[in-house]
Amino acid sequence: MASTATDTQRAELHKTIWRIANDLRGSVDGWDFKSYVLGMLFYRFISANLTAYVNAGERKAGNADFDYTSLSDAEAEFGRRETVSEKGFYILPSELFVNVHQRAPQDENLNETLQRAFRNIEGSAVGADSEDDLKGLFDDLDVNSAKLGQTVLKRNEKLVKLLAAIADLPLGNFDDNTIDLFGDAYEYLMQMYASSAGKSGGEYYTPQEVSELLARITVVGKTEVNKVYDPACGSGSLLLKFAKVLGKENVRRGFYGQEINLTTYNLARINMFLHDVNYEKFDIAHGDTLLDPAHMEDEPFEAIVSNPPYSIRWDGDANPLLINDPRFSPAGVLAPKSKADLAFTMHILSWLAVDGTAAIVEFPGVLYRGGAEQKIRKYLVDNNYVDAVIQLPPDLFFGTTIATCIIVLKKSKQDNAVLFIDASAESDRSGNKNKLTVAHQHKILDAFTHRVGIDHFARLVKNSELADNGYNIAVSSYVEQEDTREVVDITGLNAEIARIVARQSELRTSIDVIVADLEGGES
Repeated sequence: MASTATDTQRAELHKTIWRIANDLRGSVDGWDFKSYVLGMLFYRFISANLTAYVNAGERKAGNADFDYTSLSDAEAEFGRRETVSEKGFYILPSELFVNVHQRAPQDENLNETLQRAFRNIEGSAVGADSEDDLKGLFDDLDVNSAKLGQTVLKRNEKLVKLLAAIADLPLGNFDDNTIDLFGDAYEYLMQMYASSAGKSGGEYYTPQEVSELLARITVVGKTEVNKVYDPACGSGSLLLKFAKVLGKENVRRGFYGQEINLTTYNLARINMFLHDVNYEKFDIAHGDTLLDPAHMEDEPFEAIVSNPPYSIRWDGDANPLLINDPRFSPAGVLAPKSKADLAFTMHILSWLAVDGTAAIVEFPGVLYRGGAEQKIRKYLVDNNYVDAVIQLPPDLFFGTTIATCIIVLKKSKQDNAVLFIDASAESDRSGNKNKLTVAHQHKILDAFTHRVGIDHFARLVKNSELADNGYNIAVSSYVEQEDTREVVDITGLNAEIARIVARQSELRTSIDVIVADLEGGES
């Protein structure tokens, strides 16, 4: 998170977001309502972003009192072409968030006003380089949905409250470099809704500390990379961790990703804007990466991170074209139709730069299952592409308690071995989930960087040993867990038992005497 966003600011921001969710959700399912909150947050952001950009230009030109928000739409038209070229979009003053919000309580046609504003914002990019980046961004913010109310009046009442609540979010001034609070608000919303939505929400969200660990793994020893890529990018949080880890200016040629779910694809593009990544620095595509990859002209990528869906179905060998696809053909076999995990792995390897690193969250079964998956692991190990396997703790991810793992791939290694790290105990309980703390992340990264054995935590294993073990690459097969059982002194224990037995015999003899005396007395 941004250093400018103090803990107090962040706590206040989160408290306000929580209030919005509880006050305004009503009949709208939490995961659906997220689209309204995030969409409106995005609307506020790009309005502030554009206003700050235009104001800065005018004030630099000597117009000290210039304020874009108070300009008429006719006066504002003069800057459209240049602004769209630079920012990728344009918003007329009357359609800026601040002005629509101010008029909202008196606007009987608020739903139409918002729909027109959203249509015009997307329309401003038509014919420009940014057209694909803006197209459909407001599709999930349906201001005419019955979810908001059964009548136009009810829907507009909800929209007035939503605008007011988003306006109240303490995001600071755009010019004060507190803009990362917009990104902070987005991330908190995603985490909040993923946590409450369970699997339906969590599948779109990778916990921030896991995202950061993956990003840091791929840039060990580097201060900049050319391009970063995620073939199943969800809401884009994994990609954006590079902006935190390296600084977005040090991802020289930008952020690339593909997402099959339309709503999540829209969220990923919104997320880029909310983190102030300009349109020319990202390329997020919609579609099926395995069957219709979108970035064939942009690969290879120096850093690849991904948390692809676990064990989903795909065409596999039912599609005769796939075995000849250069992404999959080198292994000589396709991932099973019922388990596409290693298809994503092969795709990632194919698009990885020679000097690059890929870190992939995987379902644990891919490490040891037989059949086609074993043959793919054989290809990966025999060609020395597997750099490390890291076992993560259970219950880190929303929607599943399973203990996942990270497979790290490289095409240029210094040894013919795989580093196994058992980080299954590296977590603290936080709420109803486990969490990787900064200390846990550092311990894992240090082991990964130094690449030496550490008792009960890390072991470097030659590829030949993996081959002898049937290409099983499960961490538990190579890193011996510490035996925490208490050491028992058998000799001493036997002596103690003997003493107890002897004492028991003495007590029984004494009891027999007492009983005999009592019986004698009664007679």
